[in-house]
Amino acid sequence: MKFYLALWFAKLINIIINIVDKSRGSNFSGEKAMKIDPKMVAHFKGIDYSKVLFITGTNGKSTTNNLITHIFRSNGKKVVANLEGANLIYGVATALSKASSLTGRIKADYIIFETDERYLPLIHKQLPAQNIMITNLQKDQVQRNGDPDFIYRKIFDGLPDGIRFFLNNEEPRTRSFGDKSENIVTYGVDRHNESFTKDESFPTMACPRCRHKIIFDYYNNDGVGKFHCSHCGLSSDERADYTITDVDFAARKFKLGDVTFDMPYDTPYMCYNYAGALAVAKELGSIEPADAAKAFGSFKNVGGRFEILKYKDKTIKYMRIKQENPETLQTCINVMAADKETKMVCLGLCPLIDLIPHYTNSFYAFDCDLSGLVKSDVEKYFCFSEAVCFDTANRLIYEGVDRSKISIAETEAVETIFKEIEETETKNIYLITWLHTFEHMKKYIDKEGN
Repeated sequence: MKFYLALWFAKLINIIINIVDKSRGSNFSGEKAMKIDPKMVAHFKGIDYSKVLFITGTNGKSTTNNLITHIFRSNGKKVVANLEGANLIYGVATALSKASSLTGRIKADYIIFETDERYLPLIHKQLPAQNIMITNLQKDQVQRNGDPDFIYRKIFDGLPDGIRFFLNNEEPRTRSFGDKSENIVTYGVDRHNESFTKDESFPTMACPRCRHKIIFDYYNNDGVGKFHCSHCGLSSDERADYTITDVDFAARKFKLGDVTFDMPYDTPYMCYNYAGALAVAKELGSIEPADAAKAFGSFKNVGGRFEILKYKDKTIKYMRIKQENPETLQTCINVMAADKETKMVCLGLCPLIDLIPHYTNSFYAFDCDLSGLVKSDVEKYFCFSEAVCFDTANRLIYEGVDRSKISIAETEAVETIFKEIEETETKNIYLITWLHTFEHMKKYIDKEGN
């Protein structure tokens, strides 16, 4: 009876939120309902666990979730998914309560959920998905997760045997889950013109199997590329089960086998999302690559991380990233470095406001390779933040940037940001900052006019 009370309470809250404020509907009802029935998620009916997929990892899980769901729905599959990105157990409970009947029965071909990597074992105990995709396991949210090997052990030791894993072939921690299960599907990306190498001054990582040094032959993304262990033999396969090839960022095309795909977003980190989605589409959904390709042309990422803002004669390219790990920042740096045009780079690296007490962390900028950006044509760097603007400026100086090209402001006031942008000659502006600052910038333009 507790389950029915919790379910009906969640449905009532969902109705009220839908009327009052749709933006608050991703976690709230599930959180309140699970106070009535803490095992609510386990009590939903009609679920075929062989048709349930969890997508977890440090980076890329939201986009991959959105893309897989889009491919499945475009091919006539009925899917229950948490596209809002609420990836804790409360978000799962909310999504299921919205999709179920009044008796808690789920009628869907597939259930596809993005799940927080730390809480994956907890969610899996109530909803034992037989398919799990791991995108990557990297440094992230150190105030909550500590070292990435802690998260690796939590997942590796916390999941039962018998699961089918979809694994990133070129990320060492992820690929080593092949030691846990023989039922694996690997996906990867061939070397392309945005791949890069690092010299020995940059740290690598310890092998998750034997703790010796991992050596990367090259990187497609930071921390992801062709690799091998110097001791135990753990390595990326020469060719993953599903490998994207012929990546052409200029033409926005790539191939899987003989099928050519449109590239909805022409950034290197998206390629692994594409590869993983295609592997799942074929292996879980029995969707052929040619049929999946039709969905790529209409894919639009929910809450996209790259937006264009027009301000007077300037084009501001906003790159929204998790300011909690160096991999996502490195990806943005690589994108900016690849732009051969003259540009201004605005870096609003900020303190992390998450767990109490809030803290300031600038390590991720020092873990990144800025040499490509510094060698490109940058007219001006603008470092702004109430807490770490000087740390950011120092990082640029250590990389060899002339101090005269760096402007610093101990503020996130949008008036100051726009004033700095106006004073540059170039019209090509790159911006990294918190989402709330960017939203204030959009409101400022709407108010003041373009």
